[in-house]
This record gives sequence, structure tokens and C-alpha cells, in this order.
Amino acid sequence: MFQEKRDLLISKSWIKAAIIVGLFGFLILGILTYRTYTDEPPLPARVVSPSGQLLFTRADITDGQEVFLKNGLMEYGSIFGHGAYLGPDFTTDYLHRAAQFSIDYYGGSSDSARQKTVADFKVNHYNAGSETLTFSAAQAAAFDQLVTHYAEFFRVPDTRNGLRPATITDPIQIRHLTAFFSWSAWAASAQRPGLDYSYTNNWPPEPLVANRPTADALVWSVLSLVALLGGTGLLLAAFGRWNFLGWHGREDQSLSFRSPDRVVLTPAQRSCAWFFLVMAAMFLMQTLLGGAVEHYRADISNFFGFDLARLLPFNIARTWHLQLSLLVVSTSFLAAGIFLVPMISGNEPKRQHWLS
Repeated sequence: MFQEKRDLLISKSWIKAAIIVGLFGFLILGILTYRTYTDEPPLPARVVSPSGQLLFTRADITDGQEVFLKNGLMEYGSIFGHGAYLGPDFTTDYLHRAAQFSIDYYGGSSDSARQKTVADFKVNHYNAGSETLTFSAAQAAAFDQLVTHYAEFFRVPDTRNGLRPATITDPIQIRHLTAFFSWSAWAASAQRPGLDYSYTNNWPPEPLVANRPTADALVWSVLSLVALLGGTGLLLAAFGRWNFLGWHGREDQSLSFRSPDRVVLTPAQRSCAWFFLVMAAMFLMQTLLGGAVEHYRADISNFFGFDLARLLPFNIARTWHLQLSLLVVSTSFLAAGIFLVPMISGNEPKRQHWLS
């Protein structure tokens, strides 16, 4: 016998609205993705000093990015002002240190030195025809100085920075990594051709080079937050105010419960016990890693008398803390789906437990 088809508890209009919103959202994501790739800052084939001396190449920048990712530095600091963790945002760090060096290069903290520094960083000296970016003499000297600075930072033999001892010691990798930081700082400060803001809307901000977030960036950031909170509020208000939308049908139903001894578990539901056991173990591990990550902010090299960074550096701990949160959610959702579907549908496909 066929079971009688139950009516939906919500209006079909909500299903249509959800589909429309989903399609519209993916359309916007597609447009933004297209704009991201078409308006991205250029990767110069060569970066040279005013005398034509080669500082670094496009391959050096991409190799530096690989060094950055390979060593998990995005889980230690960040790039392009995305917000630092235990380590710095390296775009901000490079931009600030290079600006300070340039001011000193031009004679100290005088108005003239500051104006020359601002001009060096804000004027775009990239030649699209030859794909060559020309640094000023001060910027070129700052690059060489910062190669030395980052070499000293990443090769320290202890865990004072929260990283493993001697994280990066290869001088070639250090130079490539510095080239990546330098390019990101240039993209964050040099004005787009024909416009009065940089490739990143003057982000991250740096007063020494007159890098201030644009009004559009601030306005749209605020509007996005207002739209999120306001839209959520309007949606909840609509649910509570109007009955024709269908959600109030749930209020007309009564709930009944069976005692545990009368609940018969299917084979697939029984196999879910392993899912929940693994999920609980991963959640416990994630919690412990989260505690370790937060402890790093209080004391980097002393975890209750133990130098934890030698065994579990901050960036590794944070990486696994984040990855485990994703694994916990996916495991629990999968287990909940396997467990609840037979209860909702009233039947279970044959040999379903083999898959679970």
C-alpha cells in the first residue's frame, strides 16, 4: 500500500523564493569572481631599480607565494591586510618598514622626506608594455634591507615567534618570500592607472604612505553588514507577522514521543555510533588545540613549563583547529542524515548499513 502524500508545512512560494535567491546569489558570486580575475593587480615580469638592476621577477613572486603557503604562514600571519593572528600581516609589515626606511633614506622625518616617500609608493611606475615595474632608489634599498630582516626573523633557532625553530633558512627562499611581500605592498599602495586609489582600495591602511581606505570601501562594508542584519530581521518579522506564508502550520501539530525501549534502530542507525564516536574524538581534539592556540597569545614559548612550539608550532595548531572544525561538522551532518532519514521516511534502503 502507498502512504498518503503529506502536504508541505510551508508555502510553495518559499521554495520558489529559495531557488530564486540561490540563483541570484550564485550569479553575484560569478560576477565578483570574474571581476576579481580581470581587475587583479598585474604581476610584473621584472622589478628593477632606477639604474636597471634586477631586484626580482614574476617567477620570484610566485615562488615566494609557494614558500608562504608551504610553511603555513597564512595560519600564522596574513597577506593583503586580511587580519593577522599571532604573526603580523606581512603586507602591512613590509609596507610600514619600507616606508620608515624610505623616510630615513631621504633624510629623516621632515615634510620633504615624507612627501618623497608618499610619492614613491603612490605613483605607479609599472609599464604594461614591457611588463616592468621600476622601484625608486629608496624602495630598492628598502627591499634589500627587508630581505635581511626577514632572513633574521625566520631563521631564529628558537620558538620565540611561535614558529618551529629555523623555519626558513634557505636564502633563495627568503628572497623570493620577500619579493612576494614587496609585490603585495606595492599593489596595496600604488594607484591604479587613471584612479586615485590602489589595486586593493588602499588596504591595508598605512599613514606613512598616505594609504587610507576609500569611502566606497567603508560604505559598502557597512552596507553589507546592515543588509545582513536587517535582512535577517525582516525575514524573521515576516515569519511572525503573516500566516499565509505557511510557517505557522507547524504550530498546529502536536508532538508525541516514544519511550527508549520501544525505539527500534535500523542497521544503518546502529552503524552511526562509530560516526558519533569519531566526531566526539575530533571535537575533543579541536577543543584542546583551540586552548593551545589561545595560550600562545598569552605566552608564546612556555606552555605550563613546556616549549610547545617545538612540537606543535602555532600555525600547525591553528591549521588543525580549523580543519577539525570542518571535519566535525561534516561528520555530524552525515551521521545525522543517515540516522534521521529512516525515522522521517519510515523505511531504509536494503544494505544501507554497508555504505555507512
